[in-house]
Amino acid sequence: MRAIEIHEFGDPSVLTQAERPMPTAAAGEVLVRIAAASVNPIDTKIRRNGPPMAPELPGVLGCDFAGTVEALGEGVDSFAVGDAVYGSPGGVRGTCGTYAEYAAADARSLAHKPASLDMRQAAAMPLVGITAWEGLVIRGGITPGVNVLIHGGAGGVGHAAIQIAKAHGAHVTTTVSTEQKADLVRGLGADEVVFYRDESVDDYVERLTGGEGFDLVFDTTGGSDLPTSFKAARLNGQVVTIVSQYQADLTLMHLRGLTLHVVFMIIPVLYNRGRAVHGEILRNLSALVDQGHYRPLLDPTRFTLEQAAEAHRRLESGEALGKLILDVDLT
Repeated sequence: MRAIEIHEFGDPSVLTQAERPMPTAAAGEVLVRIAAASVNPIDTKIRRNGPPMAPELPGVLGCDFAGTVEALGEGVDSFAVGDAVYGSPGGVRGTCGTYAEYAAADARSLAHKPASLDMRQAAAMPLVGITAWEGLVIRGGITPGVNVLIHGGAGGVGHAAIQIAKAHGAHVTTTVSTEQKADLVRGLGADEVVFYRDESVDDYVERLTGGEGFDLVFDTTGGSDLPTSFKAARLNGQVVTIVSQYQADLTLMHLRGLTLHVVFMIIPVLYNRGRAVHGEILRNLSALVDQGHYRPLLDPTRFTLEQAAEAHRRLESGEALGKLILDVDLT
């Protein structure tokens, strides 16, 4: 089968075309013919930095896919040959990558593709959708009427978080950097938009919450947004972050009695614990999609499987607006 391999870690040029043996479905797995795969920041981080999450070299990156079930491993009764499925089954050590024509994936981590989406749209959803769902629903316990602030609403996880929060009845504020992104997030359902370069956290907390702060703050960007999140949260509020690999002053967190949740959705894949939770979340997301409450955002630039390096360059340029997709086999 065709695949994109890495033989060393470095810039996008290390992504090279290769022919690999066809995988087979072991017990509990399904063999999927991949129609489309998405490119995520974790792919570029592994490509640049290598271990501890990297697959054994030569390896195949890629966490997300959508495709068609070609064969069933022993004990799999949740899918049938010919089913259209999607999921985030690998791309890290000990798992399949999705920059390839086929993958043998843990059936527990997959779900049937939303009927109202095509393969490219479905491939854009799993990693970001699972991350946002875990942060807001499982960790944050979001309920109707909750006042939510989402940092980076136009990003991959951010655009998923806006729609999931709105579907759960929350009042959603999100931060953006440009008018184009403001229009985008309003179209996704954001109730309030903050231009974070123009308005301080103190000012928008006063303007939007009367100085009380937000019930739940979801930081999808990391860096300076974690201390900003502490300033934006109400007393005894909650902060969820998906990027916490840096030092931060927790004084304000203590003084406000905040709860901090760190979401790293790849844990079930890395450690083979709780993979069925991912399948359950994807089934919930499929329902939201088919009910008209969620739509994935795709960057208009298209790439073939062989153009994976170009897709990585676009993602790292910061110019993409929406998820980047590799067209693998859309026939």
